Amino acid sequence: MTCQSSESTESIESERRADNNSRAVESDESRIALAMKDLRNTGWYWGSLTANEAKEILQDSSEGTFLVRDSSQRDYLFTISAMTSAGPTNLRIEYKHGKFKLDSVVLVKPKLKQFDSVVHLVEHYVHLSRSTDRAAAAAAATNPQASTAPNGTVQLLLTKPVYTATPALQHLCRIAINRRTRRVQDLPLPNRLKDYLTDYSYHV
Repeated sequence: MTCQSSESTESIESERRADNNSRAVESDESRIALAMKDLRNTGWYWGSLTANEAKEILQDSSEGTFLVRDSSQRDYLFTISAMTSAGPTNLRIEYKHGKFKLDSVVLVKPKLKQFDSVVHLVEHYVHLSRSTDRAAAAAAATNPQASTAPNGTVQLLLTKPVYTATPALQHLCRIAINRRTRRVQDLPLPNRLKDYLTDYSYHV
């Protein structure tokens, strides 16, 4: 039988906590790195664009046009800039506990869906905006809103991404195929082409 001093026990506990923290940091780094890889493949991630620059890009666009950029606020990684019926607005994307979700008012936050990647988050809200009418989209998305006046709000829709450059035909074909099937491996295609399709498996 051995006896361990309280100092030794505290040291072990401290090492365990440090190890857990190290793993959490590594996990966060790998998740964010994967999110960045997916974002760079989209063609509508604009990097370190400012809010004013995003506003200029969206100024003459139709409602629902959007882009994703780096957030200018230190507590957030990314921001969605989108055109609403009242003009361009910005909605921050929050990263916490390995998940991404929209930043919204405190009462709505617990209801907002969480996603493994930024592109998955955007894909979800694009699907809602495109497949349902305006009222249903707002309800299903737990109503992310942008204020326009003291007595009213406008609905945030995401329907059409703004590309940094004309996307490659291969990429557009990849999106079209992935919209049609989730079973790419069953398609009669060369493995190299299947790898390309699964490298970006989103619909937007």
